[in-house]
Amino acid sequence: MEPGLVLRAVRTGRQEGFPGSGDHRADALLLESVEAARAAAMEPASRERFIAGRAALRRFVAELLDLLPDELESSYSCARCGAGPGLSHGRPGYARNGEQLPVLLSLARTQDWILLAGLTSPAKGMRLGVDAEDPNRMGFDGFDAVALGKDERLAVASLSGPALLTERARLWVRKEAWLKMTGEGLRTDPRTIEVANLPGVADLDFTDTGLPPAFAAAAALG
Repeated sequence: MEPGLVLRAVRTGRQEGFPGSGDHRADALLLESVEAARAAAMEPASRERFIAGRAALRRFVAELLDLLPDELESSYSCARCGAGPGLSHGRPGYARNGEQLPVLLSLARTQDWILLAGLTSPAKGMRLGVDAEDPNRMGFDGFDAVALGKDERLAVASLSGPALLTERARLWVRKEAWLKMTGEGLRTDPRTIEVANLPGVADLDFTDTGLPPAFAAAAALG
């Protein structure tokens, strides 16, 4: 994995290491108007997760760049919708005084955990994606048919129980990390992406992420 890549796991509502975090009202105050408007349209549980994630990401970037969270201006980009301060979705980024900051970012949510990834001063054109998942969420019928490619389905066919769920989660987070990196997201059928040997995709160990040991996580850089 790329030297300088910083990973941070945050438990929703328990954002250890971030002064003032864990307080929903304090988190909400960090959002900009476009983010607050998006949050307001969500049902309560989703709203709280969204606000916690955006607040954690802003604090994370501030820490990486030695800035204050309120010095940051959100600057997201989307392959379909463009980029700029009026956008509240897509690839995360931040500016300061109108100047884009040199940092690559990605965020993943699973259960009540958030995984943050950041790389400062990246090479021109480099992109980043990260994902995390609890294998216990991979047990539903039909997962292999809707998420895995032909070779991947063959690879998991002999597995069962916890081993099957763990391998499903490992493959899934690799797919999500790759699709976040490319910016395609789930507009691309995940069955068309065979991830065993994709360049720039790496499994992440819990000792590197800080996530629970059973969780699967992956990062993609390219």
